[in-house]
Formats: sequence, structure tokens, C-alpha cells
Amino acid sequence: MTTIDVRTIPPRDRHPLIFQTFDALQPGESFVLVNDHDPRPLHYQFMHEREGQFEWTYLESGPAVWQVRISRKEQ
Repeated sequence: MTTIDVRTIPPRDRHPLIFQTFDALQPGESFVLVNDHDPRPLHYQFMHEREGQFEWTYLESGPAVWQVRISRKEQ
């Protein structure tokens, strides 16, 4: 499973990279996002732009590190 640690990526490049990674997934595949804060705004963006296409599962919820598994739903 791919892991994207966005803590080392410039902020302006994070969301495009995450969505590009998601769009390349096959149904049932997933990746892990690692961040230094709760990626709640990203979750809202997914709900708006990829409604019904993804699953969002917190694996670690801070306070220093947040990890989320983002999966493409089976069709």
C-alpha cells in the first residue's frame, strides 16, 4: 500500500498530489496519508469532489501525527 507523507511536501502541492493518487486507484485499492494535523479540510473536499467514491478511515489521530487510509470504493 502506498503511503504519502505530506509533511515534507509544500502546502500548495499537497491536495493535487493526493487527488492524483486517489484518481489512479482501482476500485478496492487505498493509500495512507500521513500529516501533522487533522486533514479535515481535505475530507470535506473529498466529500464535495468525489462524493460516494471513497472511504476515509483514521488510523492514527494525533496529536503529533495523523494517518488516514483513503480507499476507492468498489463499484
